[in-house]
Amino acid sequence: MSKNTKIVLVLAVVAVVIYVVMGREQDPITVSAVYPEIKTVEQTVSNTRAGTIDACRRSKMSPAIGGQIAFLQVKEGDLVQKDQILIELWNKESKARVKESKARVKAAERSAQQVCILSDRAQREAKRKTELLERGLASEEDAETAVSNAESQSAACDAALTQVEVNQASVEVIEASLERTMLIAPFDGIIAEIEGELGEYVTPSPVGVATKPTVDLIDSSCIYISAPIDEIDAPEVVSGMTARITMDAFGNQEFPATVRRVAPYVLDLEKQARTVEIEAIFDNPNQTLLPGYSADIEVIIDRVENTLSIPTQTIMRDNFVYVIDTETMTLTKKQIEVGIGNWQYTEVTNGLSEDDQVVLSVDREGVKAGVKVEVEKDDAEESESEQNSVSVSIGQ
Repeated sequence: MSKNTKIVLVLAVVAVVIYVVMGREQDPITVSAVYPEIKTVEQTVSNTRAGTIDACRRSKMSPAIGGQIAFLQVKEGDLVQKDQILIELWNKESKARVKESKARVKAAERSAQQVCILSDRAQREAKRKTELLERGLASEEDAETAVSNAESQSAACDAALTQVEVNQASVEVIEASLERTMLIAPFDGIIAEIEGELGEYVTPSPVGVATKPTVDLIDSSCIYISAPIDEIDAPEVVSGMTARITMDAFGNQEFPATVRRVAPYVLDLEKQARTVEIEAIFDNPNQTLLPGYSADIEVIIDRVENTLSIPTQTIMRDNFVYVIDTETMTLTKKQIEVGIGNWQYTEVTNGLSEDDQVVLSVDREGVKAGVKVEVEKDDAEESESEQNSVSVSIGQ
């Protein structure tokens, strides 16, 4: 066999192999698919990092002076009212000084009352002497003496009344000093934590040294979340918008909330994207919502009800989807128009109907226009198919 003949035979074999391979029908690709649904679609903005639950009013208090705890009638978890005494240090000496000062006030008031009574009498006497002088029934010297005595008694009355004010001010000073030995609730709230026991000695925190507060008081009637959002989303969020809050501690439960503040500045922290801090208050706060929980917030920017929608993950770049031709079971590339959306669902304004079967597993290898596919069954369909098979077997 000549060399040229061998080459011709080899080329012929290669041609036959190529023909067989190219002509063989490709096996269909298994894909998951969904049908468009009529539902409510929302455009939302979410936080970039976990936020924190906190109370609108929270006071971490410690006594202004050191001392021994002599009065402790509250415990952790108690509900307290504004101006209620929470903790009182030993202060018998201060209370005694207050009692003494109040007694001095009473004594000064009685003394002033006596002096002012004499002043009123002297005033009447001076008036009577002046009238007698005008009628020629009293000497000028007697009239002058009476007037001078009245003026002197009036000055003494004023001095006595001023002394009463001085003593009252002294009482206020001592009472203020006494109040420094107490922790008084500045608002209605719940005792979150107490650092100290009856009889223990507590000291105020030195300047520049952070120590645990003696009492941590929380106003649980107003709970809010503070969380960062991306700077790109910040212009769309304004105070008053509706939001939803979720927490790991409550699983998938959602808590309605309202945006109350959007920070007027951008945070530029090292090794993270630039963000804007937002705050949202719970619409229905309750005692189970404890400050300190980590939480996520979703702000609703826009909302459309009863609109055609598909999972967002089915939409490719430039707004096209893969639709299954049910007659040939091949994929076709279809351009669509979209409206609002979020990471779960997107509104379809044109290009699809409820009868179109859209490919969900777009990231699966081999998915492209023109390929043959078969749709994988979900668990519910497989279970129904098995039940039908069992029913047929029993019927036979």
